[in-house]
Amino acid sequence: MGRAEERQARQRGARRAKKAKPTGIRRFFTWRKLLGAFFGLCLLVMGAFFVIYLMVPVPTANAQAEMQSNVYKFSNGKILTRTGKINREIVPLEKIPKPVQDAFVAAENKTFYKDSGVDFKGTARGLMNTLTGKGKQGGSTITQQYVKNYYLNQDQTVTRKLKELVISLKVDQKKDKAEILAGYMNTSYYGRNAYGIQAAAQAYYRKDANALNVAEGAYLAALLQAPSQYDWAVASDTGKKLVKERWNYVLDNMVEENWLDSGKRTGLKFPEPKPPRAAPGMEGQTGYLVDAANAEMERRGISEEEIKAGGWTITLNIDEKRQKALVKAVDKQLEAKLEREKDKRDATVQAGATSVDPKTGHVVALYGGKGATEHWLSNATRRDYQPASTFKPVVLASALENGAETQDGMKIGLNTKYDGTSKRPVEGSDVPFAPENEDDRDYGMVSVQRATNSSINSVFAQMIVDVTPAKAKKTALAMGMKEGKGWPEQPAMSLGTMGASTWDMAGVYASFDNHGKRVTPAIVKSAEHAVRDGTLEKPEGHGTQVISREAADTTTAAMTGVVKSGSGTNAAGDYQAAGKTGTSENNRSAWFVGYTPELVTAVALFGEDPKGGQVTLTDTVNEGRANGGGVPAKIWQQYTTGALDDEAAAAEFDLEVEEGATADPDPTPTVTPSQTPSQTPSKGPTKTPTKKPTKTPTGKPTKTPTDEPTQTPTDTPTITPPTDPGDGESGGPNANPVIKQ
Repeated sequence: MGRAEERQARQRGARRAKKAKPTGIRRFFTWRKLLGAFFGLCLLVMGAFFVIYLMVPVPTANAQAEMQSNVYKFSNGKILTRTGKINREIVPLEKIPKPVQDAFVAAENKTFYKDSGVDFKGTARGLMNTLTGKGKQGGSTITQQYVKNYYLNQDQTVTRKLKELVISLKVDQKKDKAEILAGYMNTSYYGRNAYGIQAAAQAYYRKDANALNVAEGAYLAALLQAPSQYDWAVASDTGKKLVKERWNYVLDNMVEENWLDSGKRTGLKFPEPKPPRAAPGMEGQTGYLVDAANAEMERRGISEEEIKAGGWTITLNIDEKRQKALVKAVDKQLEAKLEREKDKRDATVQAGATSVDPKTGHVVALYGGKGATEHWLSNATRRDYQPASTFKPVVLASALENGAETQDGMKIGLNTKYDGTSKRPVEGSDVPFAPENEDDRDYGMVSVQRATNSSINSVFAQMIVDVTPAKAKKTALAMGMKEGKGWPEQPAMSLGTMGASTWDMAGVYASFDNHGKRVTPAIVKSAEHAVRDGTLEKPEGHGTQVISREAADTTTAAMTGVVKSGSGTNAAGDYQAAGKTGTSENNRSAWFVGYTPELVTAVALFGEDPKGGQVTLTDTVNEGRANGGGVPAKIWQQYTTGALDDEAAAAEFDLEVEEGATADPDPTPTVTPSQTPSQTPSKGPTKTPTKKPTKTPTGKPTKTPTDEPTQTPTDTPTITPPTDPGDGESGGPNANPVIKQ
């Protein structure tokens, strides 16, 4: 190659090199520079972590051993109780069966015996969740959880997580795995106020930790993921499903790690734990009040861990005077009539009640049962029994709210006529339904007001078809009832076949009393902590107008007739009152839910055998059926009389009704088949304010010789039911209150 050619070649190479050289912002992002920056950042992070590692010591044990008490007070500031003494007994690892130890490792950290005590990936995920506000971290090792329990606290902060990481590495170097595992099992919280494996074994299986078998150990290990959600005694259907899945996961992991023989694994059955027992100091109603307060705090944003850590001063909305009045009423009207120790049938009777201020939603009194140390499950908040006919006012309210019409095209109101024939098949439904009235009584053509007074099943079964079960259910949920199994959208739900608690029904009826604005019962007035910055969220939906005032007030007007001259006359007193009785299928529950302008109270009796199964109340507190108009209404009447001062007792309903009820000349009920229903046209709704209704007569009327006295159509009667009236068993043919327009 000549010199000229060589020179040209060099020039071409220079031009190509110049052309390939990055320009502008690209020159800052070459692969070499990016790789260098990455390694530099890694060195910086490692250096920072090394500094933190040197600076953060392994602290002394925290204070799970120094946990503070929680103080619970009545609304007047008087102390109800103190809780917080730790239920824990440390047991050495050698006293815990090896299969139980393996179950905990299989549940939480299969690599426990091999790792360095830290799950860097899980910790990074936890830090990111904390920074982005996505909740608690997952993936911690047993060592990290032990460090959190024993040395640190439950705070979800970046600082605490970094300390946990560093201390875990140091602890893993200084302590052997057996000591760490023992510490973890002895410091963890298992629910039921049980800290540590020994307390948990006693709380769930009534045995010492050294007597646990592998199936029981797997349940306790599974429980740690969500103690309150997975406690079999109070878990929802979803919770039970999840804890069973977790239990199977633990055992499958044990087989995978060769810690459990696959043949033995196949033969294991889920070990249902025993019912819980109340902690010492929780006798009487105290345990029920504390549990209700704790449950509400969780619903309102304070975690179970934060509550159990102690240091809270929790003021309840419970009025001490009213609480005592409620207990006194149950003792006199129910407990004094039972012989629980001598009669097995009497021992099955359970009572529950919730009393609410309709203006605020404050739960001012609550009755959970005979005593929290004797019957742990609160009868005030349980939802496993049917509310029966106390659901019928919700059906009526939904019909009014939705402008529902009968099959003949007439708008439903208090004067609308329905066929009250027992076992009458409903019309217009794809699902056949022909409910029997109580005692199989036929009423012929009756008004909605009369059907409410006498709780006529056939009328409300047809009414829910007219409004549609779906709309009635929507109204119920809007007013505070809870979704659950056993609530298909079918005509039968008109008879209250779903589950509900006295707490739920008190809220629903308080919404009626509050002119259609949602009332969410609340037992916690305030919760303060000296150190933590816990805040209580407001109850969801409280104060929202869920049904119109006219619909709510018209339903109230209908229920005043129940107390004046219907199935709830045992609830009458020196106050205006509205309410509804309810007696469920097979007499397994009996209810009275009622209210004055100032106070709403739901009272119920439940039949429960020693194993928790539902049994009949028949021939227990009285001979024959235990109806809602009997003992529940009497408890309600005595409590309400004692709970209202003179001013509250004198308060009157201020109602705006769509259509006031008129005197109803219904015929005396017969057992002859009724004719095809005809419809009496009703007037269109007039939404003008009404005058206050006539005040309920004072005292209870005296008994009359007949169940169905003759009545002049133009008068509002005072009619006496049998001694223990139930749904459909009281009130004369024309027993309707007159609400003037």
